[in-house]
Amino acid sequence: MTTRRNAAAPRLGGLPAGDGPERLVDAAPEPPVGAATGETVPDLRLAGLAVAAWLAALAGLHLTAAATAALAAVAAGLAALVAVHLLGVLGRPAAPVRRHGWAVVAVLIGVLCGASATAARLAVRDAAPVRALVHERAMATVELVVRDDPRPVRGAAGRPATLLVRADLERLTARDGGRVAGPVRALVLATDPAWRGLLPGQRVGAQGRLTAPRGGDLTAAVLTVTGPPTPHGPPPWLQRAAGTLRAGLQRACEPLPDEPGGLLPGLVVGDTSRLSPAVEADFRATGMTHLNAVSGSNVAIVVGAVLLLARWARAGPRAAAVACALALIGFVILVRPSPSVVRAATMGAIGLAALAAGRPRAALPALCAAVTVLVLVDPELAGDAGFALSVLATAGLLLLAPGWRDALRRRGVPVGLAEALAVPAAAQLTCGPVVAGISGTVSLVAVPANLLAVPAIAPATVLGVAAAVVSPVWPAGAEFAAWLASWPARWLVTVAGHGAGLPAGTLPWPGGVTGALLLAGLTVALLLATRRPLVRRLVAVCAVAVVLGTLPVRLLAGGWPPPGWVVVACAVGQGDALVLPVAAGRAVVVDAGPDPAGVDGCLRRLGVREVPLLVVSHFHADHVGGVAGVFRGRRVAGVLTPQWPEPAFGAYQVRGAALGGAAGLRTAPVGWRWRAGGVELVLLGPPYPVRGSRSDPNNNSLVLAATVAGVRILLLGDAETEEQRALREALPSGAFRADVLKVAHHGSAWCRMLPSFSTHRQPGADGACERQSTCESPRTGPARVRGSSARRKTARRSPRPRAGQLSRPSLTTTPPP
Repeated sequence: MTTRRNAAAPRLGGLPAGDGPERLVDAAPEPPVGAATGETVPDLRLAGLAVAAWLAALAGLHLTAAATAALAAVAAGLAALVAVHLLGVLGRPAAPVRRHGWAVVAVLIGVLCGASATAARLAVRDAAPVRALVHERAMATVELVVRDDPRPVRGAAGRPATLLVRADLERLTARDGGRVAGPVRALVLATDPAWRGLLPGQRVGAQGRLTAPRGGDLTAAVLTVTGPPTPHGPPPWLQRAAGTLRAGLQRACEPLPDEPGGLLPGLVVGDTSRLSPAVEADFRATGMTHLNAVSGSNVAIVVGAVLLLARWARAGPRAAAVACALALIGFVILVRPSPSVVRAATMGAIGLAALAAGRPRAALPALCAAVTVLVLVDPELAGDAGFALSVLATAGLLLLAPGWRDALRRRGVPVGLAEALAVPAAAQLTCGPVVAGISGTVSLVAVPANLLAVPAIAPATVLGVAAAVVSPVWPAGAEFAAWLASWPARWLVTVAGHGAGLPAGTLPWPGGVTGALLLAGLTVALLLATRRPLVRRLVAVCAVAVVLGTLPVRLLAGGWPPPGWVVVACAVGQGDALVLPVAAGRAVVVDAGPDPAGVDGCLRRLGVREVPLLVVSHFHADHVGGVAGVFRGRRVAGVLTPQWPEPAFGAYQVRGAALGGAAGLRTAPVGWRWRAGGVELVLLGPPYPVRGSRSDPNNNSLVLAATVAGVRILLLGDAETEEQRALREALPSGAFRADVLKVAHHGSAWCRMLPSFSTHRQPGADGACERQSTCESPRTGPARVRGSSARRKTARRSPRPRAGQLSRPSLTTTPPP
């Protein structure tokens, strides 16, 4: 039950990590959750039903249809027995049993409903004809109905992205002529760019190979196709209209800088196709990932804006409800029904129905009802992380935030600041276990980052939606609205970038179910323990002690990069990208890695604004694929390339980037010297062209000796044994002495180090990307630097590197194992 039934329901808006109504305003102050005053008791009558249905559906997704049906039968039997007992058929039950018995019945009914709905879907998924073809990995001709926008997944360097298309498989014809009727869910893996333009609801035909899905959802088959789709008619007109608006927003964002221009479509309509991986990594580190795509907070903002307009026009409750319902339907179609949007839309529909009926909205029962309905309609949502984060964030805002806000107000904190602190803290606390289980980290900067992000969310969303709506009829107006929206988007990018750059902003945590349950247990224990004043004071003292104990260490350790650094090997995946400092804001870059975002993020964190020289050792994709990232937002004066012109596509990439950035392009002979600031480069090789080897581009890599602030660094590119032998014959052995050695070809076994390079006491042997497992040779793994005196440099870096995260430079070395 709930007291104070006439009090206005809390309204939360501009939520930093969750969803819900607009502002935390009540008719009267509420005590903290769990306070003993008895004034307010949350209405949890539907909570047991919702949670039980959710967990039963989640369990069913990992069981067979028969086992899930058995679970439903057991729940039905137990519910009947308990109900019979409570009705007094077997005797009058005791008072405590009567008090809690019907709650147990509700939980068992939830298990019955969730398990039954999931068992029915599993039976369709595991139908014998489809399962047999999947196990045979059969080739088939299929007819599909697209369920969502195709989503690109970045492939390996130099390879096209794979498009993931979720679809309903309507008809299937096997090679032997057998036919199967659907519908069942399928996941299409496609590489042909024609799949990118498909819209939800569109019916297409395709040919491909059926394989088994990973399990844990309702996908019956994975279809791998190599050709284009065959359209069987246009998509529905509503989806065509939504596609036109989404494309119009993308066009309006094209003149904007890359970072806000890529974020804005994701923030407004969930289109993250242009979002920079570096920005995405920053948002993940600061707990702002929910802003990369549409969530329930966007739904609340749009519906709230329409409601304000309706009230301004003096519309009645029913007219306002109709206007909000139309806006809600249109917005859901525009952004696509992702789990968090569907949850928020269902809650909104329940609330609008209450508004039209003239009844006050009860947010918590609406949340429970929405969860129950959605899990029964689509049991696959039970296993979706976005759905879980949306529900948990909303629950935290409804259960924890009002009490925390009022507790702060009673201690003299202004009401606006109390709201701003309570909302992100409550959302972060409830979502923390799921985020930790997914990412394997706990963000310490999430609450302040989300607090700073709050003012920018609503204007960016409203202006972005306006840009999308007017784009078909007024492109110039759409560009102007997008330009206005880009300023709050720039603020979000700035907050995420600075938050991600803070030392110890994220802490490692066990991933998976174990890590999530561990943090959930600690969270519950902390909430229960802090209800006692003595425990609250103890926790506060411990927190202050931890901060005071770690802050001096952090201040002494300094920021990133550390002072006096001489070389940084950027963590760009399989490939090389090294940075040599020339002066403040200026550095030489040697190779660019496979992806523009990685090297761009690395240079951005190093504060590099000008590159007097970009050196390309050779034209393989893992060294030049990211060359556009070096030019992104900074001036590049010149580019040094090898004389060997292959692979041609890599050479074309470098020439195009140099031409677009107005950088001089040149080659150089052996013995060429270059100096700027404290950096001196000497070109050692190749002494002559190497032809007919296993990899001629590798064996014609530029080999450089660099001196930075008196530290000599030998950069071998991808030189294999043939080029190493040519260098040994052409140059005196003293030419190869160095303090730091960049091991050739990431330490691959194709590039075994000849004695001239491995026994001349290089104290730091940097495998650069050799530390990453994807760089190993397919035969014998990483090559070792020979010689007992050689020491292999170890980078100090987090256990889970992010895109664009930096390897630590040659400041620490450890003896080889």
